[in-house]
Amino acid sequence: MRRIGYQSIRRVLALLLTTLLLTAADAPPAALQRGINITNWFRYPPNQTAEALRVYLSDADIRTLKRVGFTFIRLPVQPALLANPVPLIDAITRLQRQGLATVVALFASDWHLETDAANRQKLIAAWLPLATILQRFDPRSTYPEVLNEPVFAHDAAGWAALQHSALTTIRAILPRNTIVLSGADWGSVDGLLALVPESDANVVYSFHFYEPAELTALGAYRAGLDTNAMARLPFPVAARSCETAEHSSADAPTRALIRFYCEQNWNVTQVADRIAAVGAWAQRYHVTVIAGELGASLRLNPIARSAWLSAVRRACEQQGIGWALWGYDDVMGLGMHPPLDQRPLDEVTLRALGLRASTLGK
Repeated sequence: MRRIGYQSIRRVLALLLTTLLLTAADAPPAALQRGINITNWFRYPPNQTAEALRVYLSDADIRTLKRVGFTFIRLPVQPALLANPVPLIDAITRLQRQGLATVVALFASDWHLETDAANRQKLIAAWLPLATILQRFDPRSTYPEVLNEPVFAHDAAGWAALQHSALTTIRAILPRNTIVLSGADWGSVDGLLALVPESDANVVYSFHFYEPAELTALGAYRAGLDTNAMARLPFPVAARSCETAEHSSADAPTRALIRFYCEQNWNVTQVADRIAAVGAWAQRYHVTVIAGELGASLRLNPIARSAWLSAVRRACEQQGIGWALWGYDDVMGLGMHPPLDQRPLDEVTLRALGLRASTLGK
């Protein structure tokens, strides 16, 4: 038996150590593995009174989310609701008491950051009170997210500069928290791939995934479509199912969009390739990435919807990318209607996401 020299052993051990360190640096934190957005708790809620916000999600609802396998909540926050921070503080406290990490994402639909310097200053100014609120929580469980879906179409550098300013502001108040950043172009895959990462090592990068929108949103970007026909779209694409969907509509624009979708031949491999591009970007820069939003309309036929959700979830997991469903209280996710909705969580959606059933009660 050949003897192995001391120097050879050292080289092998050094290689193993380097591999482990890189894996640990690039892998998402355990807390950011499986998430769900609570979309309307602090983002344009139906009732903005302090009491309504307090009871929007009960402790039993939160326990159910933890029990089925979610590890974190992405909590969209409308800037106007920061005037009274008490309900937000209570919500984060209750989420983290149940062992759920919290991504707190600033949502502002009426800012025009690309063209309005005053709006850009609003972004910076909003983070002064919000970061101060988050100071009271464990930084290991609390992840501030600079902004949801920045647009900056064709101006990735403009968004990068503004995001850097916001990051600097947040970091001065929250020196230990991991901060969530994103690319331009509505936080898309392409927006992320165009982003040059920050020198700050304590950040993660987020992208949103709804591709293709003809399938997941039933072509909602185009008004007047026959959504009943769009809901028949198959995933993966299959010729006979495509013909059935197309022939089910008398509307010419709908039929044309169905043909367009089917010609793209969307399947599990195409989804995996898009997510793999994100994984390659993360590996190139040795950074951590999460899919902060993914989802598909509950109106989409259950077979296609379940297959798409499963494909995206599996592709993310294969790349070591955590993910978050949009959302608990949205038609693209579980479609719950808190605070009075007592239905069990949809088991088909949970299974597609690799989660446990919720039928044991709250």
